[in-house]
Amino acid sequence: MRYSLHSDFIIYLIRILIGFSIGYFLYISFPEYSAIWTLISIVLVISPDDTEATKIAFDRTKSNFIGSATGILFYFTNLPQMWSMLLGVITSVAICRLFNILSVARTAMVAMIIVVVHEHQLKSYIAALDRFACVTIGCVVGLLVTLSTSYMIKILREKYSMETFGE
Repeated sequence: MRYSLHSDFIIYLIRILIGFSIGYFLYISFPEYSAIWTLISIVLVISPDDTEATKIAFDRTKSNFIGSATGILFYFTNLPQMWSMLLGVITSVAICRLFNILSVARTAMVAMIIVVVHEHQLKSYIAALDRFACVTIGCVVGLLVTLSTSYMIKILREKYSMETFGE
């Protein structure tokens, strides 16, 4: 128990297994939605670095939201797909810079590209909103898994009078 409370690897595995289980449950429970993106977003938000897991989860959630929202924005412009993606990349990076989360801008660009590529194939604004909602739900689940496990680990470490340090 003492080793596992200090192991970033064990903590990360627990978080991923919890998040994956929730995401997979949503995926099989709601086949009519793009819940696979919920599952992928959960995994993207959860970080293996326990020392800054909460900050990273918040930042990745923000960047996924920025990317998905940018993707929806450029879906409605009816620009050719290449221009939508190029302008979406520029917009996503600029917004991440504005919010001082440039280190997770890649996540925003991935979310934006997923929305733009998929929506140009389906030609449906409903699909764009579905994808946006699924990514957002996944980010919130990943964030809640990170916050709840951080809280439980803190309580267990205090109970066993353990110092906090990484692996």
